[in-house]
Formats: sequence, C-alpha cells, structure tokens
Amino acid sequence: MLNHVEIQTADVPASATFYDAVLAPLGAGRRIEHQGRIGYGDERPEFWIGPVPEPATSPARESHLAFTAPDRSTVDAFHAAAVAVRAEVLHAPKVWPRYHDTYYASFVRDPDGNNIEAVCERPE
Repeated sequence: MLNHVEIQTADVPASATFYDAVLAPLGAGRRIEHQGRIGYGDERPEFWIGPVPEPATSPARESHLAFTAPDRSTVDAFHAAAVAVRAEVLHAPKVWPRYHDTYYASFVRDPDGNNIEAVCERPE
C-alpha cells in the first residue's frame, strides 16, 4: 500500500549511522542521497530520512515504524545491530501473543526518539 515514507531527523549523520546498522540485517541499505536526504530500501528507496527544516515548523513527534523481517533470526540481528550502535532498547526480541501467536518483534529508539521495530509474523 505504501510507496515510501520519510521522517525528519535532528541529526542526519547520527540517524544514518543508526539506520545503516539496523536496516542491513533486514536486507536494506542506502540507495540514494539527495538534497540532504538518504533513501533506504532493498531495490529502491522506500524509507527516507531527512533534516528538520530550519527553523522547525513544529515540535518533533514520536513516530513508530515497523520493518518486516523474513525470519526470527533477522529480528535478532536487527536487535544486535541496534545494541551495537547503543540504541535504547524498548523491548528485546520476543513473541507478542497479544498481537498474535507468531508475532516476533524487537523495539528500539532511533537517535530522535522514534520507536523502530523489526517484526517477523511467520512461525519459527
């Protein structure tokens, strides 16, 4: 349904370090850099980070983004990559039965405080 998503970041280089690390296990990497923005994806840019306009037109709000992982070991790799770049861990990888029996996910914060998730909905 979605073609692409962009979020604004206070520090593009710090956010790029975070997203370079956590998206790599999911098979995504930098695809394009244009006008201070970085586009990530597997084949084409689907997720973008860009600078907050100066002056900021509104206060930042927390966003929640969930990236699909093909299997549980990829969720674990996402989590390990986030820990390696010292991201705040909200929830270590585990099954979330309140969503459904096979919902396996990890939640971390990016440098701007956004809630970033990797999720696999397939059984083990």
